[in-house]
Amino acid sequence: MKMLVFISVSLLSLFLSLCNSQRNTTFQVGVILDANSTNGRIGNTSLLLALSNFYSSHANYSTRIVLHPSDSGGRVTGAATSAINLLKDVQVDAIIGPQTSTQAYFVIGLGDAANVPVISFSATTPTYYPKDSYFVQTAINDAAQVDAIAAIIKYFKWSQVVLIYEDSDYGIGITPYLSNAFQQVNARVSYRSIIPISATNDFILQELYKMKTMQTRVFVVHTTSGLASRIFLKAKEAEMMSEGYVWIVTTGLMNLFYSLDSNIVEYMQGVVGVRPLVPDINPAGTILPPEMNLYGLWAYDTLWALAMAVEKIGFRESSYLLNTSASNSTYMFTTGTSQTGPQLRAAMSETNFVGLSGNFHLVNGKLESLSFQIVNIIGTELREVGIWTPLLQNSSQTNANATGFSGEKLEIIIWPGESRNVPKGWEVPVSGKKLRVGIPAVAGFPEYIKVETDPKTNSTKISGLYIDLFDSVMAALPYSVRYEYVPFVSSDGSSARSYDDLPREVQNGNFDAAVGDITITEKRSEYVDFTLPIEDGGVTITQNVFNKNINGAGIFLEPLEGKLWLTAIALFIFTGLSLWILEHRFNEAFRGPPSEHVGLIVYIPFMSLVFANREKIVSNLARLVLVVWVFVVLILTSTYTANLSSILTVPKPVNTNITIATLLKNKDNVGCREGSFIIDFLIGLNFTNSKIKRYRTAEEFDNALSNGSIKALLSRASYTNLFLSKYCNKYARVDTTYDTEGIAFLFPKGSPLVADVSRAIVKLTDDQKLTEIRGRWIKESMCKDTSEDYSTQISLKSFAILFGVTGGITGICLVLLLASYLYNNKDFIRGVISNSGTTTWSKVRAISKHFDQRDPKAFRSKEDGENQDHCCSSTVVSVTSDQETASDNGDLSPNSDHITAAAHQPRYCPDV
Repeated sequence: MKMLVFISVSLLSLFLSLCNSQRNTTFQVGVILDANSTNGRIGNTSLLLALSNFYSSHANYSTRIVLHPSDSGGRVTGAATSAINLLKDVQVDAIIGPQTSTQAYFVIGLGDAANVPVISFSATTPTYYPKDSYFVQTAINDAAQVDAIAAIIKYFKWSQVVLIYEDSDYGIGITPYLSNAFQQVNARVSYRSIIPISATNDFILQELYKMKTMQTRVFVVHTTSGLASRIFLKAKEAEMMSEGYVWIVTTGLMNLFYSLDSNIVEYMQGVVGVRPLVPDINPAGTILPPEMNLYGLWAYDTLWALAMAVEKIGFRESSYLLNTSASNSTYMFTTGTSQTGPQLRAAMSETNFVGLSGNFHLVNGKLESLSFQIVNIIGTELREVGIWTPLLQNSSQTNANATGFSGEKLEIIIWPGESRNVPKGWEVPVSGKKLRVGIPAVAGFPEYIKVETDPKTNSTKISGLYIDLFDSVMAALPYSVRYEYVPFVSSDGSSARSYDDLPREVQNGNFDAAVGDITITEKRSEYVDFTLPIEDGGVTITQNVFNKNINGAGIFLEPLEGKLWLTAIALFIFTGLSLWILEHRFNEAFRGPPSEHVGLIVYIPFMSLVFANREKIVSNLARLVLVVWVFVVLILTSTYTANLSSILTVPKPVNTNITIATLLKNKDNVGCREGSFIIDFLIGLNFTNSKIKRYRTAEEFDNALSNGSIKALLSRASYTNLFLSKYCNKYARVDTTYDTEGIAFLFPKGSPLVADVSRAIVKLTDDQKLTEIRGRWIKESMCKDTSEDYSTQISLKSFAILFGVTGGITGICLVLLLASYLYNNKDFIRGVISNSGTTTWSKVRAISKHFDQRDPKAFRSKEDGENQDHCCSSTVVSVTSDQETASDNGDLSPNSDHITAAAHQPRYCPDV
């Protein structure tokens, strides 16, 4: 069959050459394909069909193409030999082929040396070529499809992918582009499976079993059709074509789908693939053979593009230019230089038309790619589930969540196992083992993690807060995960010292996860992934409690605040002065020289402290002031006495917070948990390693603080609370808290469990389940921080209302007295004020002297007391103003006239 195809092509080319030898210029074109391969057979058929159809449609063209087919035999050496023969013997103007990327590397070098375009419709490897290269890629580059594949990963929110590719230029060439594309959609290549082209079935099966033990269930396959057929055959045998698995294949296999054996297609049910979108058009109404695939369409369009370019040139130079530098050389790779090649390459680059495969347009020597079709293998057919179009990278409308699919959605996909449920992309390994969850063998407090071993049965019992938290979170996952706790011990069987070693064990694969009082740090996050925190972070300082000295000379002043002392003294003076003013005109005891007045002002309020004042109070207003004042004094003295007793009998801590700066300045020793991240934290704060003392248990911390081995203890906030709950009366936490990350569970880098476990933590936090679990293990400490105000002094604020009331009442009484005096002596005051011959100061002194005199109603004679029945008589008081009288009354003005003032007042009658 293959010989018949080659004979047909040769005869047709010879016939066209003879017909146009007189009138038309004939261009010689070599063809290098593998006649035994599917693509080779379809390619030769398509080229022959395209040549016939083109010149049937363009009979008026003056140029003609003659094809010179050559069989590479599927070997690189065969392709190179064919190219040399075509360049030396035939002196072709262009070469169509070779078929594979590996063969193309050699042939392209020969074409560049001879200035002969090498045009390949099947070598799709994304290899870089210089701009002056004569290689023309009329197939869509493999790199064009990687964004479409990444869009599928992004659409279904898968975070990990396994790459399966063959160990060849074709397989390796696309992997950097795929890795970058996956990185753009936040997906990680968790494993790369490189399958040799010559791999045995046993090797493939063993590799598949290895991948089956991993968590990732999304596989992207990029191999040739022969190797892919064997991979899916063995995947079916390994039960990896069942529900939960995702298989995505690249365009190389999808383009040959209808050429695959039906048994292989049966094993590929549920596979998703991408392939270039071919428009359903046929411009020339060409009748295509049933076995035609995309490579055949590209071959067809390649011949048409070459024929159009030839017609643009119009004529062909008769022969190659001789390479003078190697004219005498016998080197087999030495050829001449084509004079037509540069023109033909330029003409090809400018050729644009709509062919069977769509729009033919070359960009930098490569066929421009537009859209890709997303297909799903169902039965013996490919069902389209979506169309992907490249996103405009510079468009302002580009959405971060956009995928490029039409309508931003895909149709329902039938996955392996005939499942319509979207696989989550990962599973717990089915190798038969449980997840190994590492835990610290010895934690700081048994409330967090406690590992107990039964000496009789050697069985291990593990309990604690973080164990219950992890169990609850894993139970909240939407699927079941089997796991077991494994205490982390060193190689010699002793408990591991550093918490940094546990994440390392997870990274090395010795553990599948780690649980415990493990704080998130930058160093640890470099080699493991943490979930969301299950507990807040923060580093606190714990110190000894210092009590106040109760033997000081000023201890009697401690009960009251300084402001309260000053206010009370001021109120003493104010009350005494008010009582003197209220009683001075009416009470003989409040009369006398000024020295006695000052004594009374201080004496009366002070004696009320012990309720010992014997002076009779005759004014009702003064009595009211004194009653209120005694009430205030009673409360003030009682409070003072009680507080002083408390100070003398109950020691109170002093707020003397230790700071990092103080510890560094004094070069004090500090303590912390052995193996904790706080060691690095302290070293980062400039503590020397010799000043950092490491302890493991709460008892060791207590001993170190008690005997002075360390000045302060630095620990996580949760540790501090638990420590203080046991040693509340001895230690206290200072107010400074240094922010750090919280405590979380950790998993290997890229583990899909991280996202699901984090979501479960959020859910349980919202439901208050984590708080409930924490409350069962950790009791809230009743100790107060030293940052709180331990002062027992009574503040002014405590007596503000009481002092306000007594001051207000006293002030009102003074106002009432003044108002009464002004009213009863209004005629006198009016007369003094109306005297225009005196100064203002003289008037004030006159009124003051009058106010300082005895009240006539209060001081009566004995005769008045004996004649109480004549209380209603009146007395006329005449005041004759002369120089003496004026002098007595304080009026020293030389212009004073005789002033006569008469006041008719009723006699004062005391109560009986």
